[in-house]
Amino acid sequence: MSGRGFLRLGPLLSLSPVWTTSMMPTRTASSPLALVLAGTLALALAGCTTTGPISGVNVEEAQGTQANIASLTAVVKQNPQNPEAYNVRGAALGRAGRFEEAIEDFNKAISLNPRFYQAYANRGLIYARQKEAQKAVADFNTSLRINPNYDEAYVRRADVYRENNRPREALADYNSAIRLSTTAPRAYYNRGLLYQRSRQHEQAIADFSKAISLADRRPEPYNARGLSYLATGSTQNALDDVNTALELNPNYAEAWVNQGLAYEAQGNKAKAFKSFTKGAKLDPAYAPAKEGVSRTRGA
Repeated sequence: MSGRGFLRLGPLLSLSPVWTTSMMPTRTASSPLALVLAGTLALALAGCTTTGPISGVNVEEAQGTQANIASLTAVVKQNPQNPEAYNVRGAALGRAGRFEEAIEDFNKAISLNPRFYQAYANRGLIYARQKEAQKAVADFNTSLRINPNYDEAYVRRADVYRENNRPREALADYNSAIRLSTTAPRAYYNRGLLYQRSRQHEQAIADFSKAISLADRRPEPYNARGLSYLATGSTQNALDDVNTALELNPNYAEAWVNQGLAYEAQGNKAKAFKSFTKGAKLDPAYAPAKEGVSRTRGA
């Protein structure tokens, strides 16, 4: 069972993304409204918070429970020389947020099997969650030296590079994982965010679409694709996507703001005001929401 029992990254648990104003749309603004929307889109792209990378620590929900950890501890006691037992329990401890104990289990698994590439990658993920990027990258490097075809390690290392403003290295790793036919939706989603950041919106839209095909019940790829549709002037497509994101998560502040931008682009300031207001209530600190409310008030 060497390929099972390790940490997987299915849910979208955001790490802080790195954005710059170089993400402004490529279209040329030719009217006062277009100028406003171009500036607002740039701010939305530069300041987005919930459109962050797909990342995080996860095993099956039940695996992080105290009862399951107790059961896994019994397995460890019965099999004290089995590295897989420690790896599985380490994954459950990681899911429960008990990171130091998880690291101890991965250390033990590695001591019993120094070529246990999944355990290195799992420990690296815990280090990443603890913001110890150098240790995380070192573990992912070791995992990939042992198994150069381990797509999960490329994705995890890319996540760390991306969080630490190393987009070139992140892009190279996402590309490697995708060449290995990864089924991790965040590989496409996070690569899409890198393309979006560099204003390569067509490539971003293609990656967000692939992420949606792999995780169609997550709102983030719809919202991100909607933002790129907005940047390229495909307003109705943008509105359809952000509406889907809001159906999946009605408390998604950024999606409400992007809905407001889409309505504003269509000339419907009354609806835009309502959307901006909803976004501002959900996230009072989100600048595009506040500016949208101010811009469309009284429409």
